[in-house]
Amino acid sequence: MTLPRLCATTQPTGGAALPDYTPDAHGTGIVHLGAGAFFRAHLAAYTDAALAASGGDWRICAVALRSRDLAQTLGAQDGRFTLIERAATGPTARVIASVANVIAADPKAALAAMSDPRTRIVSLTVTERGYGIDRMSGGADASHPAVSADLANPREPAGVLGLLAAALDRRRMAGVSPFTVLCCDNLPENGKLLRGAVIDFARRNSPDLAEWIAMQVAFPCTMVDRITPAPTAATRAEATRLTGCSDLAAIETEPFHQWIIEDHFPTGRPDWAAMGALLVKDVAPYETMKLTMLNGAHSMLAYAGVMAGHRYVRDVMADRDLSRLVRRHLHAASNLLPPLPDIDLNTYATDLEMRFSNLEIAHETRQIANDGTEKLPQRLLAPALACLDCGQEIRPFAFAVAGWMRYALGYDDGGRPYPLNDPRADEIRAAVANYTTDAPGTVAALQALPGLFPPRLAASHAWTKPVTDALAVMLSHGMPVAIRSEAEAMK
Repeated sequence: MTLPRLCATTQPTGGAALPDYTPDAHGTGIVHLGAGAFFRAHLAAYTDAALAASGGDWRICAVALRSRDLAQTLGAQDGRFTLIERAATGPTARVIASVANVIAADPKAALAAMSDPRTRIVSLTVTERGYGIDRMSGGADASHPAVSADLANPREPAGVLGLLAAALDRRRMAGVSPFTVLCCDNLPENGKLLRGAVIDFARRNSPDLAEWIAMQVAFPCTMVDRITPAPTAATRAEATRLTGCSDLAAIETEPFHQWIIEDHFPTGRPDWAAMGALLVKDVAPYETMKLTMLNGAHSMLAYAGVMAGHRYVRDVMADRDLSRLVRRHLHAASNLLPPLPDIDLNTYATDLEMRFSNLEIAHETRQIANDGTEKLPQRLLAPALACLDCGQEIRPFAFAVAGWMRYALGYDDGGRPYPLNDPRADEIRAAVANYTTDAPGTVAALQALPGLFPPRLAASHAWTKPVTDALAVMLSHGMPVAIRSEAEAMK
């Protein structure tokens, strides 16, 4: 039997909850760049709840910058999709209708939507590497292919910085208020970082535009959190069971969700607090908590887990020794943080362990391991430098970075190669080409990569020695032995 496709005209027959509002009664006020699974599990879900609670013209035009197939799939379903939450008690689902339309890999159409006066927010989830930001200068990275192309042809941009600058320029010339730029990626002080990059990009072709952006455009910072694995055939089968419809855009996620937002929206925003978003004056302390604890532990367990043969995070947590190292990492990370209002760091760490252990969530360690050079600075290297400054035990962070270095060699303990999926993969391969079994050489070569390791950290014997020692065990005895040895050495 052929099932109806999930869309505005179908009536789901399963147990999924339906939108508690009339979608077509609400106009579009948000353009979102990066219509992947996390966007659908997070911002789209929060906006759906906001529309149900308080209404407003806040539906979303979702832009798939690279995936035409995804955009066409969502478009064929009128933007609707099933959001499945997997808890230990079983899955629940709701149909999300906050996406009004989808643009499929069409920069001109995206630019037109961003320039529309009705657009009041442009939000983004394009991953850390998608922006083209030079972390050292805080400006645009002219070596990034999209940035380079857009600087050469700023009137017909295709990359993130180019699209933002061009759309804001169109609004400036038309006398239209600028939209608020809302970054939802795991970047340190993401709003400030993106603001600096956009202004720098604009300045290279139009100093007047750069000055206008600096004076007129809001870039609030955010902190986002919701574990969202890549959807699979099992996801789609579950959606069919829960809706009675065929849903090729279904996604699955954990019940937990968190969104901390700097409340600076000159032209308004949806009622995201309806789903529990916390609107604050300063996001930075919450962001540091997440990057240091959740994301740092995620990176550690991903590199060690991949090399130990653990496909999913839940498999890592079932490994008695590796789960002890996860617990150690969370404890060490929490010791670096100041007290936070309404947050108990011990409870937060316990909750993270429970989330990682959720047997219903198939979060692949390789997915987390991607883009290591983009993630290491804020997740592991900044905390390691803080350990040097405060005299805290640095070994948990040294083991984590040694795990990344072992992974960066590009072959498993059986000698089988795998792709690194890192924007600096070619640099990494060239750096370690002569050191594939040499721990000191590998450490020195990778710490010499331009702009990655803080010089003061790389020059510290108190840091380099435990990294080298841990990597030596990984290379000579394999990751499972290294994990067991590290766990046995815990106090």
